[in-house]
This record gives sequence, structure tokens and C-alpha cells, in this order.
Amino acid sequence: MGLHEYAVKSFAESSRNRSDAYRKRVSAWRKGKTIQRVEKPLNPLRARELGYKAKKGFFVIRVRTKRGKRVRNSADLGRKPGKNRKRENPGKPWKWFAERKALRSHKNAELIGSYLAGEDGVYKFFEVLMRTKQ
Repeated sequence: MGLHEYAVKSFAESSRNRSDAYRKRVSAWRKGKTIQRVEKPLNPLRARELGYKAKKGFFVIRVRTKRGKRVRNSADLGRKPGKNRKRENPGKPWKWFAERKALRSHKNAELIGSYLAGEDGVYKFFEVLMRTKQ
């Protein structure tokens, strides 16, 4: 197994194990802003696979999105709980919503790609890779 494969495997295992450092990192992210610019990517191997380069013009945005299905507020009007239809699947993955949030906040940039950086019981955190338009 080459170095690249070993590093990718170790990143996958570390995200599955949920170490104390991971929990502290995610709790700090939860207290932060929804859209936050980051110095460098958390998973540099995945970022390079998607086309990120550590040079001027490229940057990383961490975006917080919800988990689970979308909840629509609507009156149940005396219906049975099974007939309520309050929770709906939006039809698109939360990664797509994270990319749109990042593009909306940085209009002068174009999207390169994104990947899951972490998750807790309520939120999913994605790192969105972007570069300035030329």
C-alpha cells in the first residue's frame, strides 16, 4: 500500500472513531459562524483530489448545515400524526445546500468541490473549496 492510500485510510478511520480531539473540534465549530473561512483544509489529500492548490487565489470555507430531513412549519389542523407530513426530504443532499451557501456568500469566487469535514447530532460540516474568478 502506497503512502497516499495509507493516509486516505487513516483519515477515514479517524473520522469513524470520534476521538476526543474530533469532538472538541466539532463543538468549537458548532459555536462558531455558519459560514467561516479557514486557513487550510482539514483533509489535504481529499482537497488535492478535488483540485485545491495551496497558492494564491484558492481558499477554503467551512459551512454548517442541518442534518436529517427538512422540517416545514404547518398547522396540523386536527389531523392524525401519521398524516401530518411535516418532515420532507428536500430532494437534494445537504452537500449541495452547503455549496450554494458558500457561493451566495462569496460571489467573486467559483466552486471547485466540497467534502464532509465532520458531523454531530444536529449539524453536518462541509469544507467547500473555492478559487477567485479570473
